[in-house]
Amino acid sequence: MARPVAAGPAEDCRTAGGTLFTGTVVTPPKFFHGRFRRGVELSHTRLFITDDRDGQRRQVAIDNVFAEGYDQTGRTGRVPAPLDRIAVGDRLELCGIPYDDPVPGVHFVHPNCGARPTTETPDGWIRRIGPDGIRGDNLESSTDYCRLWPGQRSR
Repeated sequence: MARPVAAGPAEDCRTAGGTLFTGTVVTPPKFFHGRFRRGVELSHTRLFITDDRDGQRRQVAIDNVFAEGYDQTGRTGRVPAPLDRIAVGDRLELCGIPYDDPVPGVHFVHPNCGARPTTETPDGWIRRIGPDGIRGDNLESSTDYCRLWPGQRSR
């Protein structure tokens, strides 16, 4: 269910162990191959946003295994659904971990597979914000591959 953007998302993200970012997409999503874990490719999607807070260009590193349309073989080399529907000009809400190297960015914008949220393993998300300010569903909500991290469980 979609919710309006308000003071709530920042508190929700802090409670989930993350840092909240909102911004406008300035580059289309791009697929990047990754290493394999237990026969499953840990590919990524990357894009850039302009941060609403400070206008800084920020990279968003998205783990494809948490997208519903993920292909574990990586053979397609394509951004999985629903991430493939993110477009330049879209506004996003991101809860994750900030980083500064090699460029300012945010990662871990996905579920933490049921672990207790911490600043190292937040229960993150990525949502599109509509023109009306309504927050969409989490685009990184699949827990199908949580089995790749022992001790974690699917919800």
